[in-house]
Amino acid sequence: MKYLIVVVLLGLMHSAAALESKPVLSLALAKKMADACEKKADAEGWRKVNIAIYDEGGNLKLFRRQDNAFMHSIQIAQLKARTSAGMPRSTRQLGAINYSKEHPYGIEQVPGLVIFPGGLPILTGSGIQIGGIGVSGATGDQDEQCAQAALDAVAEELR
Repeated sequence: MKYLIVVVLLGLMHSAAALESKPVLSLALAKKMADACEKKADAEGWRKVNIAIYDEGGNLKLFRRQDNAFMHSIQIAQLKARTSAGMPRSTRQLGAINYSKEHPYGIEQVPGLVIFPGGLPILTGSGIQIGGIGVSGATGDQDEQCAQAALDAVAEELR
């Protein structure tokens, strides 16, 4: 009986060790991303931005509002980030998909999803999605460039 218990326990330990661990978005990584985004917006002289970073579960990990950033851009940045945290596509790509046919798919009708530039998924080098970043306050193209600067700043950590 003792032998059977030992065999079962060893089997369970082996099974647990075989489970792969999924990478997660740390607060330190999110801070580094927000710092890079702010630095990009300031260096370019763009309007002040709001930066939202969500994990892959749609939970807000970090939010930062630059002084004098538009108040209504808070919600927009969060929607962009949450949209990209739930799909491995940018919010710009979702817009392109939506309007790729004569009759739109209707993505713009889904509550909580946005389909204009400024939201990017956060993917590891192996393609595992760990979150999304959304930026709002400048133009859509500038918001997206700011989000990309954030991803570029953590490219090594995402490998």
